[in-house]
Amino acid sequence: MSKGIIRLSYRKIIDVTSQKPWDKFVFEDTYMEFYMQAQYYNQEANYSTFQELLDNVPNADKLHQLTSRAAIGYIRQLNQIIPDIANSSGKLCLPFTQFKFEIIQSHVQAKDAHRIAIVFYSEPLTWIDTVHDRLLIAYGDQREALQASNDLETDFIALQPYLSISSYQQANLSV
Repeated sequence: MSKGIIRLSYRKIIDVTSQKPWDKFVFEDTYMEFYMQAQYYNQEANYSTFQELLDNVPNADKLHQLTSRAAIGYIRQLNQIIPDIANSSGKLCLPFTQFKFEIIQSHVQAKDAHRIAIVFYSEPLTWIDTVHDRLLIAYGDQREALQASNDLETDFIALQPYLSISSYQQANLSV
Protein backbone atom coordinates (compact mmCIF):
# COMPACT_ATOMS: atom_id res chain seq x y z
CA MET A 1 0.00 0.00 0.00
CA SER A 2 1.27 3.48 -0.76
CA LYS A 3 1.03 6.66 1.26
CA GLY A 4 -0.27 8.53 -1.78
CA ILE A 5 0.60 10.45 -4.91
CA ILE A 6 3.05 13.31 -4.45
CA ARG A 7 4.87 15.89 -6.47
CA LEU A 8 8.26 17.06 -5.28
CA SER A 9 9.62 20.53 -5.74
CA TYR A 10 13.27 21.48 -5.71
CA ARG A 11 14.30 25.11 -5.28
CA LYS A 12 17.70 25.58 -6.91
CA ILE A 13 19.41 28.78 -5.80
CA ILE A 14 22.01 30.26 -8.14
CA ASP A 15 24.31 33.12 -7.20
CA VAL A 16 27.91 34.28 -7.56
CA THR A 17 29.13 31.42 -5.33
CA SER A 18 27.65 28.70 -7.56
CA GLN A 19 30.37 26.36 -8.78
CA LYS A 20 28.83 24.07 -11.41
CA PRO A 21 29.32 25.16 -15.04
CA TRP A 22 25.57 25.05 -15.80
CA ASP A 23 24.86 27.25 -12.78
CA LYS A 24 27.55 29.73 -13.80
CA PHE A 25 26.13 30.07 -17.32
CA VAL A 26 22.63 30.61 -15.93
CA PHE A 27 24.00 33.17 -13.46
CA GLU A 28 25.85 35.14 -16.14
CA ASP A 29 23.06 35.15 -18.69
CA THR A 30 20.24 35.93 -16.26
CA TYR A 31 22.24 38.77 -14.75
CA MET A 32 22.86 40.26 -18.19
CA GLU A 33 19.17 39.92 -19.06
CA PHE A 34 18.14 41.48 -15.74
CA TYR A 35 20.57 44.34 -16.32
CA MET A 36 19.19 45.05 -19.80
CA GLN A 37 15.54 44.72 -18.79
CA ALA A 38 16.02 46.85 -15.65
CA GLN A 39 17.19 49.73 -17.84
CA TYR A 40 13.75 49.85 -19.45
CA TYR A 41 12.04 50.07 -16.05
CA ASN A 42 14.64 52.46 -14.66
CA GLN A 43 15.33 54.89 -17.51
CA GLU A 44 16.21 57.74 -15.17
CA ALA A 45 18.56 55.50 -13.14
CA ASN A 46 16.80 56.28 -9.87
CA TYR A 47 16.99 52.73 -8.50
CA SER A 48 19.83 50.26 -8.15
CA THR A 49 18.31 47.12 -6.68
CA PHE A 50 15.63 44.75 -7.84
CA GLN A 51 13.70 45.40 -4.62
CA GLU A 52 13.76 49.17 -5.21
CA LEU A 53 12.37 48.58 -8.69
CA LEU A 54 9.59 46.38 -7.29
CA ASP A 55 8.73 48.96 -4.63
CA ASN A 56 8.72 51.99 -6.91
CA VAL A 57 8.12 51.07 -10.54
CA PRO A 58 4.75 49.85 -11.86
CA ASN A 59 4.92 46.42 -13.52
CA ALA A 60 8.51 45.79 -12.40
CA ASP A 61 7.34 42.39 -11.17
CA LYS A 62 7.45 41.40 -14.86
CA LEU A 63 11.24 41.30 -14.48
CA HIS A 64 10.92 37.73 -13.16
CA GLN A 65 9.38 36.55 -16.42
CA LEU A 66 11.50 38.77 -18.67
CA THR A 67 14.73 37.63 -17.02
CA SER A 68 13.67 33.97 -17.11
CA ARG A 69 13.95 34.01 -20.90
CA ALA A 70 17.73 33.93 -20.54
CA ALA A 71 17.48 30.63 -18.63
CA ILE A 72 15.07 28.77 -20.94
CA GLY A 73 17.75 27.29 -23.21
CA TYR A 74 19.73 26.07 -20.21
CA ILE A 75 16.62 24.53 -18.67
CA ARG A 76 15.99 22.66 -21.93
CA GLN A 77 19.52 21.22 -21.69
CA LEU A 78 18.41 19.38 -18.54
CA ASN A 79 16.22 17.11 -20.70
CA GLN A 80 13.36 17.39 -18.19
CA ILE A 81 15.42 15.91 -15.32
CA ILE A 82 15.65 17.93 -12.10
CA PRO A 83 19.30 18.88 -11.41
CA ASP A 84 21.14 17.99 -8.19
CA ILE A 85 18.59 15.41 -6.97
CA ALA A 86 20.00 11.91 -7.35
CA ASN A 87 18.74 8.48 -6.33
CA SER A 88 20.69 6.20 -3.99
CA SER A 89 22.84 5.09 -6.96
CA GLY A 90 23.90 8.67 -7.65
CA LYS A 91 21.84 8.98 -10.85
CA LEU A 92 19.77 12.08 -11.59
CA CYS A 93 16.30 10.65 -11.93
CA LEU A 94 13.38 12.98 -11.16
CA PRO A 95 11.46 14.09 -14.25
CA PHE A 96 9.92 17.57 -14.43
CA THR A 97 7.80 19.47 -16.91
CA GLN A 98 7.05 22.58 -14.86
CA PHE A 99 9.34 25.16 -13.34
CA LYS A 100 9.13 28.64 -11.87
CA PHE A 101 11.84 31.28 -12.16
CA GLU A 102 12.32 33.92 -9.47
CA ILE A 103 14.74 36.79 -8.95
CA ILE A 104 15.58 36.74 -5.25
CA GLN A 105 17.72 39.86 -5.41
CA SER A 106 19.82 41.75 -7.89
CA HIS A 107 21.63 45.03 -8.38
CA VAL A 108 22.24 46.90 -11.63
CA GLN A 109 25.73 47.95 -10.54
CA ALA A 110 26.84 44.88 -8.58
CA LYS A 111 26.70 41.53 -10.37
CA ASP A 112 27.73 39.69 -7.20
CA ALA A 113 24.39 40.71 -5.62
CA HIS A 114 22.44 38.80 -8.31
CA ARG A 115 20.63 35.80 -6.85
CA ILE A 116 17.92 33.73 -8.51
CA ALA A 117 15.91 30.60 -7.81
CA ILE A 118 14.46 28.06 -10.19
CA VAL A 119 11.82 25.80 -8.66
CA PHE A 120 11.45 22.50 -10.49
CA TYR A 121 8.22 20.50 -10.00
CA SER A 122 8.37 16.73 -10.45
CA GLU A 123 5.89 14.64 -12.33
CA PRO A 124 3.46 12.68 -10.10
CA LEU A 125 5.17 10.02 -8.00
CA THR A 126 3.79 7.18 -5.92
CA TRP A 127 5.10 7.63 -2.39
CA ILE A 128 5.49 4.10 -1.07
CA ASP A 129 7.32 4.70 2.20
CA THR A 130 9.90 6.75 4.05
CA VAL A 131 13.02 4.97 5.29
CA HIS A 132 15.16 7.13 7.55
CA ASP A 133 15.86 10.25 5.46
CA ARG A 134 14.83 8.76 2.10
CA LEU A 135 11.59 8.57 0.17
CA LEU A 136 10.82 5.27 -1.54
CA ILE A 137 8.98 6.24 -4.72
CA ALA A 138 7.72 4.81 -8.00
CA TYR A 139 7.17 6.96 -11.08
CA GLY A 140 3.61 7.86 -12.00
CA ASP A 141 0.47 6.58 -10.29
CA GLN A 142 1.35 3.00 -9.35
CA ARG A 143 -1.34 2.43 -6.69
CA GLU A 144 -3.14 -0.27 -8.71
CA ALA A 145 0.12 -2.12 -9.39
CA LEU A 146 0.97 -2.01 -5.68
CA GLN A 147 -2.49 -3.26 -4.72
CA ALA A 148 -2.09 -6.12 -7.22
CA SER A 149 1.34 -6.92 -5.71
CA ASN A 150 3.08 -6.36 -9.06
CA ASP A 151 6.82 -5.73 -9.21
CA LEU A 152 7.64 -2.05 -9.56
CA GLU A 153 10.72 -0.11 -10.48
CA THR A 154 11.44 2.16 -7.52
CA ASP A 155 13.94 4.75 -6.42
CA PHE A 156 15.22 6.04 -3.10
CA ILE A 157 15.44 9.83 -3.00
CA ALA A 158 17.29 11.43 -0.08
CA LEU A 159 15.56 14.31 1.66
CA GLN A 160 17.76 17.38 1.46
CA PRO A 161 17.60 21.16 1.73
CA TYR A 162 15.27 22.85 -0.77
CA LEU A 163 13.56 19.55 -1.70
CA SER A 164 9.98 19.31 -0.48
CA ILE A 165 6.64 17.68 -1.16
CA SER A 166 4.70 20.32 -3.08
CA SER A 167 1.45 18.37 -3.45
CA TYR A 168 -0.05 15.28 -1.90
CA GLN A 169 -3.06 13.12 -2.74
CA GLN A 170 -3.88 10.54 -0.10
CA ALA A 171 -4.02 6.93 -1.16
CA ASN A 172 -7.42 5.27 -1.24
CA LEU A 173 -7.48 3.22 1.96
CA SER A 174 -10.07 0.70 0.76
CA VAL A 175 -8.74 -2.72 -0.17
